[in-house]
Amino acid sequence: MCVNPAHRYTRVAIVLHWLMAALILGNIVLIWVVERLPEAHIRLAIDTHKSVGILVLGLFALRLLWRLGHRPPASPAGMGAIEQRLAQAGHVLFYVLIFAMPFSGWLHDSAWRSAAEFPMRLFGLFEWPRIGWIMAMEPFQKQQLHHLFGEVHEWLANIFYVLFALHVLAALKHQCVDHQPQFKRMWF
Repeated sequence: MCVNPAHRYTRVAIVLHWLMAALILGNIVLIWVVERLPEAHIRLAIDTHKSVGILVLGLFALRLLWRLGHRPPASPAGMGAIEQRLAQAGHVLFYVLIFAMPFSGWLHDSAWRSAAEFPMRLFGLFEWPRIGWIMAMEPFQKQQLHHLFGEVHEWLANIFYVLFALHVLAALKHQCVDHQPQFKRMWF
C-alpha cells in the first residue's frame, strides 16, 4: 500500500472526489426538476440521470481501487477520537451509498415494464445492458421489483441527502470553528 505522508489527499483522489461530487449533485438537481420539464424533455432527462448514475458507479470503482492502494492523510492533530470514528463511519457509509444508489437505480430500470421497448443508451452513445435475470422475469414479478427497487433507490437518496449535509457541516466546522485546514486537504 502506498502511504501518502503529506497532510493532503493525492491529486487523483481529489479529482475523483470533486468530479463525483459534481456529477452526483447535478444528478440530484436533474431528478428534482424532471417533473417540471416539458413532456418532450422528460425522457431525455431520465436517460441522462441513468447515464450519470452509471458513470458514477464506474468512477466509484476507480475511486475504490485508488483508495485501496493509497492511504489517506492522517486526521488533523486536534481531531478527537469520537470525531475520527464518526468521520470514518461517514466515509464508509458514503462508499456504500455511492455504490448502492446507482446499482439500485440500475435494478429499478431493469425491472421497468417497458425496458425491452426502450433500450438504455449511455449518454446516447451506445446501448447499456440491463440486468438480464430481471428482464427475463414474468411481468408481475418485474412490476413488484420495479416498485421495490424504486423505493430502495429513494430511501438511499434520502439517507444520502442527510449524510451529505452532515459532511458539509462537519467540513465547515473543522475549517471555520476549529481552524483546521480541512479544505486544503481536499482541494487542488
